[in-house]
Amino acid sequence: MKQGLYYRIFFFSFMILGIAVFNVNSLAQGDNPLVDQVLQEWLPNVQYEDSEIDVITVDGFDNFNMGVDFAEPHISINPTNPKESFNAFNTNGAWYTHDGHNWTHTFPNFGVSANGDPVTAYDSLGNLYYETMFGGITGCKVMRSSDNGITWGPSLTSVSGNDKNWIAADQTSGPFANYVYTVMTPGNFARTTDFGASWLTTQSFTTQALPGMMVAVGPNVIAGDVSGGVVYVVTNSGSAFASTYTFYASTNGGAAGSFILKSAQNFSNYVGTNVGGRNSVQNMRTRPYPFITADNSYGPFRGRFYLVYASNTPAGNGNKPDIFCRYSTDQGATWSSAVVVNDDANTTLHNQWHPAIWVDKQTGTLFVKWMDTRDTPTSDSAYIYASYSTDGGATFVQNQRISNAKMRINCTTCGGGGTPRYQGDYDAIVSLDNQAIMVWTDFRAGNFGSYTGYFPDFAMLASPNSIIIPQAGGEEFVTVEVPAIKLYTNNAIFSATVSPTPPSGTINLDFPGGNIISSFPGSIQLRIQTSGSVTPGTYTITIQGEGPNGTPVHRRTVQLDVQVPVELTSFTATTKSNDVILNWSTATETNNMGFEIQRKNNAEFEKVGFAQGYGTTTEIQNYSFIDKGIPAGNYSYRLKQIDLDGTTEYSYPVEVTIAPGDYFLSQNYPNPFNPSTNINYSIPVDGNVSLKIYDLLGNEVYTLIDEQKPAGSHEVEFNASSLSSGVYYYQIKSGEFLATKKLMLMK
Repeated sequence: MKQGLYYRIFFFSFMILGIAVFNVNSLAQGDNPLVDQVLQEWLPNVQYEDSEIDVITVDGFDNFNMGVDFAEPHISINPTNPKESFNAFNTNGAWYTHDGHNWTHTFPNFGVSANGDPVTAYDSLGNLYYETMFGGITGCKVMRSSDNGITWGPSLTSVSGNDKNWIAADQTSGPFANYVYTVMTPGNFARTTDFGASWLTTQSFTTQALPGMMVAVGPNVIAGDVSGGVVYVVTNSGSAFASTYTFYASTNGGAAGSFILKSAQNFSNYVGTNVGGRNSVQNMRTRPYPFITADNSYGPFRGRFYLVYASNTPAGNGNKPDIFCRYSTDQGATWSSAVVVNDDANTTLHNQWHPAIWVDKQTGTLFVKWMDTRDTPTSDSAYIYASYSTDGGATFVQNQRISNAKMRINCTTCGGGGTPRYQGDYDAIVSLDNQAIMVWTDFRAGNFGSYTGYFPDFAMLASPNSIIIPQAGGEEFVTVEVPAIKLYTNNAIFSATVSPTPPSGTINLDFPGGNIISSFPGSIQLRIQTSGSVTPGTYTITIQGEGPNGTPVHRRTVQLDVQVPVELTSFTATTKSNDVILNWSTATETNNMGFEIQRKNNAEFEKVGFAQGYGTTTEIQNYSFIDKGIPAGNYSYRLKQIDLDGTTEYSYPVEVTIAPGDYFLSQNYPNPFNPSTNINYSIPVDGNVSLKIYDLLGNEVYTLIDEQKPAGSHEVEFNASSLSSGVYYYQIKSGEFLATKKLMLMK
């Protein structure tokens, strides 16, 4: 469903777009495996496409394609409005939505060159914070928006450093409510306590050497159950193939000197294969980042501190990685055993890497997403997968495939460059009210596609996708269906709108059986009605399906063609002797195949002729038909208008009278016949009438009438069951009147 496209390509020949700053000598030496950087010499091959949202639907499930940016996206949801989300890609390709469906591309102005690694966060009041590295690279800039990314406040330096940053906000109502925290290699921690008006570095950690320093907020359930009472920081050091995760906790809002070292853990090993000193999966560079989050809900696992990372199973270079989850109930001092999140039957055959996590603030559900090769036997391609845990990370539900098309992992046409190739080092998933949305870089089209998708989710179909309806009195139905789900358990709620509003008349939309599907698969009916002579033209019916909190959001469109039916402006009947002359005119015609002319004489209407229509026209058309040789009597005529699709409508009837003003013998009907037919005749005066049947040799074979008859019209039935098939003649004599006609008996 393409909703418009405008295309712009930027070729960057000198923009610094990376995650660390190097001097000229280090640039000449190529990629440094100790930092996560995109080198300048790769950038001229990178193309950026600016487009409106393109919803890619497969089997009813949607992925939202927002064009092409440059990987490493991060996403956040406004906790005060689930339909408002904001995400950003390298280096400053940002997107916001206010309805959960349509996304707008924006390039916020930091006042300096944005050097990438964008990260985002909302506080509990709905203030949005957007951070990027700058200065080639000497630190990070942060801006705040109170309208979900439409306008921005001043750009301020939040933290200093030279590599990979992260951000988190306290969304609780605790003593540190709406504090925002950020970290950056080589180990600096900073915070704002005044909604981003000022930032202060309060701690420097000496254990940060590799990219992957992260920050999170959780309640302090150990001492007084203080909401937002723990700020967690994890640093990443040691070898790129044997990382040391060091965990710190502050119970004083990240104030200076308040962080306590809780533990140092060596959980991870290789992720895939060592290529040039970097972890690599199918020549896509990656890293065992320690992703952390904490349960701020009031559920049974409130305060639980989570760690998710990728690491090979079995450990060792060249093996295939899994996604592991661990949790701590004592603020990171000790940790549970590892739980494998991915549920493929034989994990040693598949790669799972590139995880991202989030804990739902309302329910405590732990969401995880990652890249996965289980559907690709040669492991050269991947999908995005996701799962969640409702029991505190002890088990995970059946994994779900979120991306709806396969992507080749080693994207040689993407332009990232390097060996292994830069294709982004992280992405993100967030949730609200147990409904998550994730963002990732998708290589299915051979570029850095910017994608989002919902989880859990429901598929949505609407059929038919185009309808023709008359401008008044029309009624048509669209079937809205949820054929499948991905762990979705809420109601799917549907609404419909029409665009544009018709200048005249009304297009009424309703769901006569209700607008909710609560069991899956399931379907409902959308009814479309026209009244008051709707202005002819093409309209778009947009059907929206969403969850109870407004997300996920899916839309399907139906093209509605309101057409003027065949507009009959006149219909008359006149007589000439024993002929009836019919004339009629149309002002407009739509899909008109033609008119069936029908006659009635004291019985049912029967077809007596057909006039070809003009299809579709807005010009006046005139028609004429002569019904010849009609005996005296009273008759009704009407038109049966037939559309090209078989739809029919009837005109009003017109009445005529054939007066018995002369002798008349009609053609028998039916003819040919078996074994009976009817013969009509009329005489102007009383007199003897003789009506006889003759064979081809002139032999009389049957006498129908030979008696006195009154003036007027008469009908006689001839039953020829005793005769053999063939041609016969019937002849009438009355006074001086003599007439003969032929009939055919076919047995």
